[in-house]
Amino acid sequence: MRKTLVSLGLSTTLGLTATSALAECGEVTISDMNWTSASFLANLDKFILEEGFGCSASLIPGDTVPTSTSMIEKGEPDIAPEMWTNSVKESIDNAVKGGDLHYAGQSLSDGGEEGFWVPKYLVDQYPELATIEGVKKHAKLFEHPEDPEKSMFMGCPAGWACQISSANLYQALGLKDAGFTLVDPGSSAGLTGSIAKSYERKEGWFGYYWAPTAVMGRYPMVKVDFGSGVQLDHFMSCITQKECTDPKPSMFPPSPVWTVTTTSFKQKAPEAFAYLNSRSMSNAQMNELLAWMEENQADGEYAAYHFLTEYESIWSDWVPADVAKKIKKAL
Repeated sequence: MRKTLVSLGLSTTLGLTATSALAECGEVTISDMNWTSASFLANLDKFILEEGFGCSASLIPGDTVPTSTSMIEKGEPDIAPEMWTNSVKESIDNAVKGGDLHYAGQSLSDGGEEGFWVPKYLVDQYPELATIEGVKKHAKLFEHPEDPEKSMFMGCPAGWACQISSANLYQALGLKDAGFTLVDPGSSAGLTGSIAKSYERKEGWFGYYWAPTAVMGRYPMVKVDFGSGVQLDHFMSCITQKECTDPKPSMFPPSPVWTVTTTSFKQKAPEAFAYLNSRSMSNAQMNELLAWMEENQADGEYAAYHFLTEYESIWSDWVPADVAKKIKKAL
């Protein structure tokens, strides 16, 4: 920020004010996790904390388990912008209760989504496809590529956790009896490619996927309603287990996705913490951004500039008006 002030030729008084703000916030470390949406948020937070709140922010590589462990045991990094907490819930909850960590805002307001999906263009034509009963009624729309007499349900690649839950729900929902064959896409690329191919040809597609992803931003899909709601206890004790012998229908529970900070950061920079507490995006917004990143081969830093430039109506609600002015001037 000091370089920016000098380049703008501002007065010494303003420079001293900026230096004072920098001293208040101090050095801040942000985990730059190794997936696209998390890297975008890390770079976005870096820019806003530096230019809007006078922090001296730096990014450090991270991932869910090593980052959460380091924050708990060493008190660094200061910020994890996109922590999918289900896999480390117990340890983070204990650290929060112990006063070492804090949950700030929800990075994704509707959480990470999993489910069985069909293309929106099919639901526009057959609205009942938004329900599992409608999908089974119109099973012939989802033709198996190798056997026209069968219908295809695209599951998860072997080795993924969702392979177990998808297979159990395939059984619970009676999809085999409705004429569907469970297909292994072979890989993440195979799963993504099957959606892209169906969309290009406007063919039927029915299977597992998750959000936020670039795929969901590029190819609008509708999550199929099982009519069951989320049966959390049964989902965790049976649907997610290989040994589940009597699976019952249940929607996938949303995955909480939080911004987590250390207590020291919250105490030394309460205004910056308040920004993180407000900074939240919906899956639809993140899907759109991820699709743009993929189409433009953009990294997290470039995506942050794009977002700040093109989506002021969203991010300006996260910060006070005077901070928004500083960010706009820096851009």
